[in-house]
Amino acid sequence: MNFFRKMERKYGRYAIHNLMYYIILLYLAGLVLNAINPVFYPLFLSLNPEAILHGQVWRLVTFLICPPASSALMVLIAVYLYYSLGSTLERVWGAFRFNVFFFTGVLGHILAAFLVYFLTGRTVSMSPYFLNESLFLAFAATFPETQFWLMFILPIKAKWLGYVAGAEILYSFFVGGFTTKIEIAVSLLNFIVFFLMTRNYRAVNPVEIARKQTFKHEMKKAEVQKIMRTHHKCAVCGRTEKDDPNLEFRYCSKCAGSLEYCQDHLYTHRHVTEEELKED
Repeated sequence: MNFFRKMERKYGRYAIHNLMYYIILLYLAGLVLNAINPVFYPLFLSLNPEAILHGQVWRLVTFLICPPASSALMVLIAVYLYYSLGSTLERVWGAFRFNVFFFTGVLGHILAAFLVYFLTGRTVSMSPYFLNESLFLAFAATFPETQFWLMFILPIKAKWLGYVAGAEILYSFFVGGFTTKIEIAVSLLNFIVFFLMTRNYRAVNPVEIARKQTFKHEMKKAEVQKIMRTHHKCAVCGRTEKDDPNLEFRYCSKCAGSLEYCQDHLYTHRHVTEEELKED
């Protein structure tokens, strides 16, 4: 967390505010383009490492216009959802931190595509699918108790949807091939970095653990001492409520100071004067 604060103080002025608004415009542009010519995106705009190395560098940006769903209705629903998630994260984290998270995911996708190309020799055109998944996982980790209405009928908390999405990703990772493993591992680096760098590691610090244990021990001692401490004591015989729970104690209005007497000495004691108190 301190790392983000230092970076934000230095580079925060360069952050793009309301970033998801521009990302959503890209998705809508992709939806329109796909309706006009479905093959234009994979041929000229997708994240294709071989084509990029041959000069088509615009693909490093244009691959982001791939719609998050196939049908127009699902695209609109997904666009609304991702805009809400991203905007909420930006308001809570701040524009700089959200920019770092999102663009780290973009760089992770690009790195994954090139790793697959160099290690396998295969050209895999990657879409920003896991970028959207990382956005949802980050939201679920930040707001686990937020409630969604699944299919507009069933209420379910974000953390459970996050667990389901995470389980699906892990399943794809373990059953998928080498290419899929690289794609998932590198593409989700932004969420992994976010999760690791924003955890409160003081909770597992040995010094912090020892401090908490010492504090709890001292609190228990204080509670015991509080329980053992007496509230009443006879100024004549020295008996307390511990000696006899049935004893009654009263203050004497004629004695100087706050002296208490048990029921046996309340009327038989000798009154104490101010001079005697000072002598004591």
